[in-house]
Amino acid sequence: MSIKKIVILGLFVTVTLFVRELLPDEMMSLDYFKAQHQSLLEYTTMRPYLSAIGFLIAYVLVAALNLPVATFMSLLGGALFGLGQGTLLVSFGSTVGATISFILCRFFFRESIETKFPEAVKKIDRGIEREGSYYLFALRMVPIFPFFLINTVMGLTRLSIPVFFIVSQIGMLPGTLAYVYAGTQLGELTSSQSILSPRLLAAFVFIGLLPIFSRLLLDYLRARKLYKKYQRPDKFDYNVIAIGGGAAGLVTSYIAAAVKAKALLIEKHRMGGDCLNTGCVPSKALIKTAKVLHSIRTHEKYGLSSASCKFSFSDVMERVDDIIRKIEPHDSVERYTELGVDCVNGTARVIDPFRVQVDDKIYTTRNIVIATGAKPIVPNVPGLAEVSYYTSDTIWQIREQPKRLLVIGGGPVGCELGQAFQRLGTQVTIVQRNSRLLVKENTEVSKYIADQLAKEGVQLLLSHELSGFDNIEGEFMAICRGAQGETHLAFDAILFALGREANTRGFGLEELSIGLREDGTLETDEFLRTKYQNIFACGDVTGPFQLTHASAHQAWYASVNALFQPFKKYTADYRVIPRVTFTDPEVAHVGLTAKEAEQHSIQVSSYTYGLDDLDRAITESEAQGFVTVLTKINTDEIVGATIVGANAGEYLSEFTLAMKYKIGLNKILGTVHPYPTFSEANKYTAGIWKKAEKPEKLLGWVQRFHAWRRG
Repeated sequence: MSIKKIVILGLFVTVTLFVRELLPDEMMSLDYFKAQHQSLLEYTTMRPYLSAIGFLIAYVLVAALNLPVATFMSLLGGALFGLGQGTLLVSFGSTVGATISFILCRFFFRESIETKFPEAVKKIDRGIEREGSYYLFALRMVPIFPFFLINTVMGLTRLSIPVFFIVSQIGMLPGTLAYVYAGTQLGELTSSQSILSPRLLAAFVFIGLLPIFSRLLLDYLRARKLYKKYQRPDKFDYNVIAIGGGAAGLVTSYIAAAVKAKALLIEKHRMGGDCLNTGCVPSKALIKTAKVLHSIRTHEKYGLSSASCKFSFSDVMERVDDIIRKIEPHDSVERYTELGVDCVNGTARVIDPFRVQVDDKIYTTRNIVIATGAKPIVPNVPGLAEVSYYTSDTIWQIREQPKRLLVIGGGPVGCELGQAFQRLGTQVTIVQRNSRLLVKENTEVSKYIADQLAKEGVQLLLSHELSGFDNIEGEFMAICRGAQGETHLAFDAILFALGREANTRGFGLEELSIGLREDGTLETDEFLRTKYQNIFACGDVTGPFQLTHASAHQAWYASVNALFQPFKKYTADYRVIPRVTFTDPEVAHVGLTAKEAEQHSIQVSSYTYGLDDLDRAITESEAQGFVTVLTKINTDEIVGATIVGANAGEYLSEFTLAMKYKIGLNKILGTVHPYPTFSEANKYTAGIWKKAEKPEKLLGWVQRFHAWRRG
C-alpha cells in the first residue's frame, strides 16, 4: 500500500473513531428515544425538508463509516417520517453509504490483496463475473447479515460500481421495509414493556423469516428462468439416468436400484469404464508380473544362489487381458440388469434437463447424472502427426516389446508403468517438466521414488518439457527442452502420461451452457449439482480427484441427492480421500502434506518410523521406506499420513479411518496389532509420538516414587 493510501486510510479511521465517540451508547436506547421523540417529531414537522436531508446525510455517513447503529437509524426513520418517506430515505441512504464503503475498500485494499494472493483473487473474480450480482442480491436480502462485511468483501472483487449500487438498492428493500415499519410501531410505544405489541412482534418475525423466504424465492426465480424454455414431462420413464458405465455411473445406478428407484445406465463403450479396461486393473496386473520378474532377478536377497525365467512379452499382455475378462462380470450388463438397472449400449445425448436420447429413442427422467469420466491428455506439439504414440488407454494393445520406451510425464501413471516396463526389460526414459517426480507428494517421497527408479536403470530427465518431434537421418527423435537447452531422445515407443481431461463435449452439455471450471471439469455445487438442479455430475468429469474410489464416493452423494431432493440432500465430503501410487515401493497418502498444512496455516508436528526396523519388512527383505504422520501441534489428532514401502496401500486404511472418525494416535497405540504384520508400523509410529510427548516432569516424580518404595 502506498504512503498516500496509508495517510488517507489513517484520516478515515480517525474520522470514524471521532464520529463513534460522538454517539454514546445511551443515545441508542429506547428510553432516550422516547424522551426525545416528541421534540424530534416537532422539529421534523416544522422543517420537513431540512430534517429529511439531514437524516439522509446522517444515514449515508453511518453506512459509509460502517458504524454499528444502522439498525437503530432504520427504526428512527420509520418513527419520524412514516413508512413511505422513511423507507425512501433509509433505502437511498443505506445504498449510497454502502457504495461509498465499497469504493473505499477497493481503493485501499484491492491492489495489495491482488498482489499478495493473485490466484485466489482471479478465482474469486471469475465467480463474481459469472454470478456476482446473484450472490450480492442473496446476501442483501438477509437483513441480519452484517452489511459492512458485504461491502468490504465485494470491494475486493471486480464487481462494477453500478451493478453493486442497483443490486444493493433492490436487495435491501424488503429488509428496509420491515425495519422502517417496525420503527413506525416504536413511535407508538409508551414504555419499554409495550415493545411486545403484536404488530411490532409481527414486524420482527417477518425480519427473522425473511432470509428463508428470500432464499426460497431466489431459488424459485432462478430455476424458473433456467427451465422456462423446456417442457417438463407429465410422467417420467426414470427417476435417474446415469451417463457413463465407469465407477461413478455404476455406483449411481446401483444405489438407485438399491432404494427401489428406476434407473437407466448408458455406456457407449465397455462397462467398467477406464478403471477396469484401461486403468487400475490392467496396470496392476502388469505391475505384478514385473514385480515377479524383479524378484527373480534379485533372488540373492532371498537366499537363492540362482534363479531365472523365460517369458514372452505378448503372453504377459495376454495375461493382462485375461484378468480384465475375469473381473468383467462384476461390472457387466447382466449383473446390473439382475440388480434392477436398465442398461443401454449407445451414445447418449442430453436434449434438455428431462430428456436423454440414445440413437433414435428418447428417455425422460427426473434427474440426470453425468459420469462420463476423462481421457488422456495428448500435447499438441510439432511433428506429433508423424509419430505413433500410446496413452494409458491404448498401451494395452501393444504386443511387441519396445527396446526403448519414452514416457512423457512423471506422475503416478508415468512412474508406475515406467518402472513396470523397465523391469520387463525395456529401457525406459521418463521426461518430467517439474524438477521432481510425483509433485503432489512431499519432496522426500519424490526423491525416494526417483532414487529407486534410477537404481533399477530408469533414466530420468527432470525439468524438461517435450517441445516436438524431428526426423533425424531416418529416425524420429523427441526434442525435450530444459534450462540448459535441447535434448534429442531416440525411442521405439512413446507413452504420454500427462494427466487426463474431462469428457464434457459432444453429448449436449454445450447446448445447455453448463459451465466448466478452468481445468475443464464440469462445474458443480457442494451437492454435485450443475447449474440445473436436476443434472448432477460425479467422478473424473467433475473432479477434483481422478481416483476410482473418489468417483464411487461422489456417486453416492450424487445419486442420493438426485433421488431425495428437496426433502434431503448431503454435502459431498472430501475431508479424507486416500491415494496410492503403485510403484515399488508403494506410496500411500491421506490428508495433508506438510506443505499443504503450512498453506492452510495449520501448525503440525511430524513423526517418522523407518520400515528398516519393522520385523515383517525385514523377514520379507522389504526393509525400505517409512511411515510419516502429521498431527496438530501438541495433540494426537492426525491431519496427514504418508507411507512409503511394500504394501503401503494396505495399511494406510487405519490412518484413513482414524482421520475420518477423529481417532488419535494414542488410541492407535492402544490397539492390539497382530505380529508380525506391516500394520504394526502404524502402532510404532504412534509410539514415537508418545515418546516425544511424554510428560518429563511427571515421570521425574514417578521416578522419585519408585526410589522411595525401594527404601
